[in-house]
Amino acid sequence: MHLGESIATAVTVGNLSKSGEVMKLVNSLMKAPEIAVTMQAFSKEMTKTGVIEEFVSDAVDNALDSEDIEEEIEEEVDKVLTAIAGETAAELPEAVRKQKMNVPAQKAETLHGEDAIVEGVDAEEELEAIRYRLANVRS
Repeated sequence: MHLGESIATAVTVGNLSKSGEVMKLVNSLMKAPEIAVTMQAFSKEMTKTGVIEEFVSDAVDNALDSEDIEEEIEEEVDKVLTAIAGETAAELPEAVRKQKMNVPAQKAETLHGEDAIVEGVDAEEELEAIRYRLANVRS
């Protein structure tokens, strides 16, 4: 039994020494300190990327949420609608156009008192604004 035990111990010692040599070779191939430096640099770059991504995301959100864009969208929609209305009005006979332009003026004349004056002025101002926008669209 002692002989078997001695042989087993010798085999174990041989295996451990071979294992130690393999570990030395693996450590020399891996170069652990260099990998640690590389991993730290990688971690820093990932942090920078996260910060940059956050800034870009905030900037895009701020740009898309501004009310200026809503106003610009409204202006563009108004331009398109005015262009469509202008094309439709151009297709109407001259007499029909004159009649339609006189209708707001007649409505303003039928109103009484100060309300009539204020609403007539508002209607005229709106009509002038529409004409101005239509002229801008056509040119």
